[in-house]
Amino acid sequence: MIRVGSLFSQLLRQIPRDVFRGLVQKYRSERYAKGFTSWTHLVAMLFSQLARADSLREICNGLACCEGKLVHVGIDKSPRRSTLAYANEHRPAEMFEALFWKVLDRFREQGLFGGKKHHFRFKNRLLSLDSTIISLCLSLFPWADYRRTKGGVKLHVLLNHDDYLPEFAVLTDAAKHDIGPARQIPLRAGSIVVVDRGYTDFALFGRWCSEGVFFVTRMKEGTTYTVEESLKLPTGRRILADQLIRLTGTTAETKCPDLLRRIVVWDAVEQRQIEVLTNHLKFGATTLAEIYRERWQIELFFKALKQNLKVKTFVGTTENALRIQIWTALLALMLLKWLHYLSTAGWSLSNLAALLRLNLFTYRDLHEWLAKPLETPPLLPLPEQLPLCLPVSGQLPA
Repeated sequence: MIRVGSLFSQLLRQIPRDVFRGLVQKYRSERYAKGFTSWTHLVAMLFSQLARADSLREICNGLACCEGKLVHVGIDKSPRRSTLAYANEHRPAEMFEALFWKVLDRFREQGLFGGKKHHFRFKNRLLSLDSTIISLCLSLFPWADYRRTKGGVKLHVLLNHDDYLPEFAVLTDAAKHDIGPARQIPLRAGSIVVVDRGYTDFALFGRWCSEGVFFVTRMKEGTTYTVEESLKLPTGRRILADQLIRLTGTTAETKCPDLLRRIVVWDAVEQRQIEVLTNHLKFGATTLAEIYRERWQIELFFKALKQNLKVKTFVGTTENALRIQIWTALLALMLLKWLHYLSTAGWSLSNLAALLRLNLFTYRDLHEWLAKPLETPPLLPLPEQLPLCLPVSGQLPA
């Protein structure tokens, strides 16, 4: 006898219902609801992400095909397209954003992602800051005006390298510069934040120095400086220069008067020199070069989000509907990364997402499926009728 629900229902159990009900009350998302609950709304949008349903019709019809199994995910029936469209337009996207952070905090507090993913031995928090543009059709999303014939929004993410999941995330207009959100992000003293050259802002660097926050970035071309001291280079490494410098630009010297460090690294793959700028004066040059190289993990995060979840096509054209879809995509990605951590099958995140899509309503124990995903699922037991021996008409029983 199968004693578990579908894989989808077991995933939804990771979302605490009491926390969800508290958010529903806080944001009053069911203030004008008539039978269509916020939980049904969440289930439908997560189904859209995990099943890669491309439209409202596919979401509703996909759930309708599983009517007998929906009770295991906490809903009675599939929503109607008009009802789901109205909910995406009017229910507060802030509730879905808050739910993502609540569930992520719960996972981190319980250690469900395991230990640190990066290989460095230092105890400082390692963070990467970057953004990605999500392109939109300007004729369908006129409020997301970006260029003459193109629309878009920008997702800014501060990635925690302990589990490669966001520490901070915000959606803005695509035309907004990266520096604006970077100035608003709260960082604790001792943290190491890695950014690319697009975040070069000497006033921001000076503020981080005064707050005890370490940064590692690439030096922008044309930056002027004076060399205070040349440090000893490690042998057998690709470090070409290691210098203590001070900025001498017109405003840079005033905005960031602190002693900085310039490290020149030889990139053997691209056959070029990379100039790394940092305010960390104690780590070895090789370690700091590897820290900048670790910034590539945020690019992999954006790649996983765009390849495995629905953030390229949208089931609503309003800003609220788009925000709901992006926050549910981040929630779905977090669940996928949790499954990928639990799995012992040795597959990639993309393969896991594809196979989960085909088995959302398969009745198997989640941990057993993660260990042996290609095994035949257990068959549902057939009802067995016991024989009933009755005497033949006209004869007495022996």
